[in-house]
Amino acid sequence: MRQELQSLPKGLAEDVAKNLVMVARLIDEDPEGAYGYSKVALRLASRVAAVREAAGFAAYANQKYSEALAEFRAARRMSGGVELWPVMADCERGLGRPEKALEMAGAPEVNKLDKAGQVEMRLVAAGARRDMGQLDAAIVTLQSPELAAGSVQPWTARLRYAYADALLAAGREDEAREWFAKALEADRDGSTDASDRLAELDGVDFVDALGEDDELDESESESESDSESAVTVVEKATEAADAGDPAEAGPDEAEFGAVDRDED
Repeated sequence: MRQELQSLPKGLAEDVAKNLVMVARLIDEDPEGAYGYSKVALRLASRVAAVREAAGFAAYANQKYSEALAEFRAARRMSGGVELWPVMADCERGLGRPEKALEMAGAPEVNKLDKAGQVEMRLVAAGARRDMGQLDAAIVTLQSPELAAGSVQPWTARLRYAYADALLAAGREDEAREWFAKALEADRDGSTDASDRLAELDGVDFVDALGEDDELDESESESESDSESAVTVVEKATEAADAGDPAEAGPDEAEFGAVDRDED
């Protein structure tokens, strides 16, 4: 990306780079913010492939699939690469065209993808099958050497999770539980909610040790106790002041008693 930006004047390249950094920082937690920065970068350098790609991912994160697809296509024309092919196919799914996504899954471009890209394409194809109500076909699509491999790769958790989810949708609960467990084993960065899905299948319900009602009761009890203590202190202080004993009264009561006596 830095190399691509070198084609711009230095000051402009720095401005574009700053906006692209913000896109990367915000895209997961604040996709709308990332989208805003991507539009600025796009306005500054729309002829840079990396900028079009970043704009595509920002639009994709905001479910603006038509816009994302247009940006990915532009980036692909500029760079000549195929690495965006799976996400382009997923945009077709987002636009309600799963048949087009499946067509792309069988295109020659898939053979040019690296292993990670091919796994991603398999996930998209399985999703398209599910969109079309073809659960058994989705399960078969995900059955691959990568799924059965013992080694853990960056894509392993997501692939196992998708397989488990498809099995569960098909009513194969025992097998689904097994693969959710395998997905959890491979999920080193918490990219899936496999642990929650396992707990749900096992009937485990996580609740707070102290519920909201208990907290409310405890708060009310403390409030009542404080009120009772305050009343007791005031009553004792009043009795002491009436008896003419400043030492037994509170600070204010003793002070007021002394003033009264001086006036007398």
